[in-house]
Amino acid sequence: MNVWHMKRRVRLGLERILNEEKNILKGKRVGLICNQASVDNLYRYSVDLFRMTEDINLQAIFSPQHGFYSDVQDNMVESPHANYKGIPVFSLYSETREPTADMLECVDTVVFDLQDVGCRVYTFIYTMANAMIACRRFGKNFIVLDRPNPIGDAIEGNLLERGFESFVGMYPIPMRHGLTVGELATLFNEEFGIGCDLYVVKMEGWDRKRFYDEFEAPWVMPSPNMPTVDTATVFPGTVFFEGTQVSEGRGTTRPFEIIGAPYIDASRLADKMNAMNLPGVIFRPISFIPTFQKHANQSCGGVFLHVVDRNRFKPVITGIALLKTIRELYPEDFKWRNPPYEYVFDRNPFDVIAGTDRLRRMIESGAEITEIEAWWREDEQNFSDIRSKYLIY
Repeated sequence: MNVWHMKRRVRLGLERILNEEKNILKGKRVGLICNQASVDNLYRYSVDLFRMTEDINLQAIFSPQHGFYSDVQDNMVESPHANYKGIPVFSLYSETREPTADMLECVDTVVFDLQDVGCRVYTFIYTMANAMIACRRFGKNFIVLDRPNPIGDAIEGNLLERGFESFVGMYPIPMRHGLTVGELATLFNEEFGIGCDLYVVKMEGWDRKRFYDEFEAPWVMPSPNMPTVDTATVFPGTVFFEGTQVSEGRGTTRPFEIIGAPYIDASRLADKMNAMNLPGVIFRPISFIPTFQKHANQSCGGVFLHVVDRNRFKPVITGIALLKTIRELYPEDFKWRNPPYEYVFDRNPFDVIAGTDRLRRMIESGAEITEIEAWWREDEQNFSDIRSKYLIY
């Protein structure tokens, strides 16, 4: 028997709004925030389903970072205007990251249908927050079509600190938050005071403790360097390498699972990491040549992170342990990345990602991994208490 057909099927918010909840869009002029991963269980694009549905009057499309087709690499500003089958497409990662009055003039309702990856450092959820703020300001209502958090329910990492807000961290949530976009929208709206007219179209059949590929649900890469659920699983830890001169595997076929640099002895690093006995992961020594970005066309030594037990694996502390080890093994070669990073010009990019400068200072002072985990344990508990009010499933 095909294993795919043995999995529980998830009915997405997209499918439910096109069927039993279609009336909420009746008579409304609609704007849709979407990209190539905005599909139903038959891999049909939400934008096409909206266009072909008689009672939905689609007037505008809004695209997040990486563009409507998810073909633009990170930190590349997109063309602000495009067109899809006669419907204007407005980029929310160009000269503006928030819908303007002109963009919203032709719509009554903004619908959000993007696939998140479960990590604080992913701009789609802040595109959502910015659109919610604009809808409150200009008197539009906002609808979220809920989708699974691909990496489950776990919470890990420190809360973002005041003064470290950016487009990769607008609110005090941990690196791994364990919420769906619908739950995040409600949290942002009520806990952090956005206050827009919000409605979440819920999923059916989703179990929050499971990973995306444990269900019958359509995975389409939501951004160019997020090809698989395995990528999303390690991302909350290895994304920290974006704040360094070490390659996070961009320019390879397995970004964020591959980490390295030209000066690294792969076997030495893998031995050090495996000796730490971090839960749920094995480090395999590798050599790789990135085709673009950091160390392009140079042979790099490094490791491949093989997650062998996703339920035990802790991506955030694993990523910090790996970064800390590389820095300790190669103190003369390891470098933090220089600004700018994601529109931030006056802060260390690692601090922007971490949402604090305390983590970098702890690494530089030689703090042990156990000390770092102990530091953010209270943050995790505080967030768990807060988010419990906003759980839908």
